[in-house]
Formats: sequence, structure tokens, C-alpha cells
Amino acid sequence: MSILDLDDKKIGIIGLGKIGEALISGLLSSSTVDRSNLFGADVRLSRVEEVSARHGIKCFPENRALAEAADTIIIAVKPRDVKNALKDIWEALSRNQLVISLAAGVPIEYLVKRLPEGIPVIRVMPNIAVLVREGMTAMALGPNVTKEHVGIATRIFEAVGRVVLVEEEYMDAVTGLSGSGPAYIYVVIEALTEAGVKVGISRETSLLLAAQTALGAAKMVLETNEHPARLKDMVTTPGGVTIEGLLQLEEGKVRMAFINAVVKATEKSKELVLND
Repeated sequence: MSILDLDDKKIGIIGLGKIGEALISGLLSSSTVDRSNLFGADVRLSRVEEVSARHGIKCFPENRALAEAADTIIIAVKPRDVKNALKDIWEALSRNQLVISLAAGVPIEYLVKRLPEGIPVIRVMPNIAVLVREGMTAMALGPNVTKEHVGIATRIFEAVGRVVLVEEEYMDAVTGLSGSGPAYIYVVIEALTEAGVKVGISRETSLLLAAQTALGAAKMVLETNEHPARLKDMVTTPGGVTIEGLLQLEEGKVRMAFINAVVKATEKSKELVLND
């Protein structure tokens, strides 16, 4: 079996919140997993029924039932609920299964201590953009993880965006940068929209101009592999319009504000790490 072939893999997602359901939607719409091999579980019966009906997959009101059905188990519950979720599935697990945790601030060591010996564990940090299949997911590997496991996890999260491997020690920094990052970009888009209104453009048109500009700029960085500074210079002609705007950003210390935002968010993430 190719490490990217999930045709015979049964994927289960514990926690049917926004991120959990986004994964289900992405996996199905990208044909990464067959509908019959995808399962969900949630302690809220209303969510079980709602997600099952919307996506046509089997969903369980008990976490253990999902663990008995799936080869790969994705923990997508809130950090405070991880302990109970792991307790629920303990007796159903074997070394042939893979556990992937999305819970922010929950280290691999915490997971390993609460799982049967030998269970491979991968910790991931996606962001909210997985809802539109443009997410950024960082992945840290725990013990007993093989190349095949990495391939499975990568394929799953590539269905909803891009994936990068990092050492676990950088997960708090990832949280501060790409985990919280969409919020920073929303502020940029909001500010540009207000600026458009200020100079006479309708709010609706300003929002479209700002959002599409942000999307296009990001796509150019990813697809050209050019440094952002070089792309910026391509837009900035001597004595032109753009340099006037850029000088205002520098005067407002916007660059430093973004750097400080990531640093402070990283520090906060470290404070919230779950240890017991």
C-alpha cells in the first residue's frame, strides 16, 4: 500500500465541532476517504444526528464505539475534554491504530501517558481556514510513528489545506503564528475595508477589494516562491503611490506590531499547556 493510499483505511473523528466537521467535509469532497470508511463521534446526540444526516456517514454517541470501528482516530475535542476522550477509548485501542490529536496545548507526553503502551501518536495544529480547505496544519511526531503513519496524517490534512512537519518544541510558536494568524489577517482586511470607505468606496466593494487583494498576495507568495520583500518591490515604483502607503505603515510600526503579536501569543500558548 502506498503511504498516501487511504482507500482501505477507516478514519474516525472524535469531536464534531467546527474543525471536526470541516475535516469530514474536506475528506469527502476531495475523495480522500470513502464515505463508508469515515466515522464521527460526539457526546452530544444532536450533533451526532446532525453531522450523520448532513454528510451521510456513521456517527456514534460513544467514543469507544468509534475506536472499535476506526484504524486512525482523530481527537478533535476541546483540551479540557481530552482526558475523558482518551479514557473512553483506552480499552478499544491496539498498536495497529494511530491516534492524532488536534487539541491545542496538549503535549504528546500527556497523550502517551494516557494511552496503552505502543500506540503511535501524532500531534497537529490546524487553523480555522480548514473550514474552506485552505488551512495550514503543523504536525509533530510522537513515539512509535512510522513513515506510513506520517503519510496517513499528511494525506488527511492535505484534504483541507497544507501540511508542514515541525518539532514539538515549536508547537506553541506555530499556535501563535498560523493558529492565531487568520485573526491577524482579518484585522488587516477589516482595516483596509475601513480605509476604502474613508476614501469614498462603498463598504461592500471595499471588503471585496481588501479580501481578494489579501488572497491574491498570499497566492503569489506560495506559487512564485519569491520572498515577500521582492514581491513588494515589484509593486513599488520610485516616487509612486505604493511607497507613500508603505511609509505610513512603517511610521505606524505595523511590522513590529505583527512580530509582537506572534511573540505574545506564543508566550500565552506556553502558559496554557495541559500537564495533568
